[in-house]
Amino acid sequence: MQTVMYTDTIFGPIHSRRLGSSLGVNLMPRDGKICSFDCLYCEAGFNAQGPGKAGMPSREQVRAGLEARLAELKEAGRPVDNITFSGNGEPTLHPDFAGVIDDTIALRDRYYPGAGVSVLSNATMLHRPEVVEALRRVDHPILKLDSAVDATAAALDRPVGPYSVERVISQLHDFGPQAVVQTMITRGDGVDNTTGAEIDALIDAYRRIAPGSVMLYTIDRPTPDTTLKRVPRVELDAIAERITAATGLSVQVSG
Repeated sequence: MQTVMYTDTIFGPIHSRRLGSSLGVNLMPRDGKICSFDCLYCEAGFNAQGPGKAGMPSREQVRAGLEARLAELKEAGRPVDNITFSGNGEPTLHPDFAGVIDDTIALRDRYYPGAGVSVLSNATMLHRPEVVEALRRVDHPILKLDSAVDATAAALDRPVGPYSVERVISQLHDFGPQAVVQTMITRGDGVDNTTGAEIDALIDAYRRIAPGSVMLYTIDRPTPDTTLKRVPRVELDAIAERITAATGLSVQVSG
């Protein structure tokens, strides 16, 4: 079974296809995975591997680790374009997510005031006011919508609890132009969000959400479901052009 990718709370910086020199923050256990999705494509593996024994790092541990790494990088003259929350699961599940965000913004302002703070989220916790308020304080809330068709979202993302595309679209709309909507484009056995009907549904959803931009990407590393396929860049570009023509939105493509 594929296992977790990140064995530290603070990792990198790594070169991100979307965010440049990105210093990562993993709010989930170092030895397990906790997520409200169980995506077929998750690079950290399936949830069945379990949450591990280490537990989530405390707010104080995250702050101390982040400050130490930022100070080290600053001293070495290394660039940091973004401090990015991702890791072994959904970062907004952390019980002190809002406090961690406040600490991170303060540390960013002290050490790398030109850097952004980004959160990669599957948007399942947007019913929690404290999560929404924290996401509004970051520079780049990158919020997932892989399909605007409930059946496809269920098959591809495999939500752990109740999930409604219509509800998520409404919640994303509340973010307006601050939001970046991120969509994984892929196909495999029993799932395909590249069809004309799927793209039409996404276009309608993007139009209703009216985000600042859309981020399309495809598989870049091995996935737990080995039937999933990487979508060629030429096809991604064609989908992006279709979305822009229909909505006027800026679409960033990685693939």
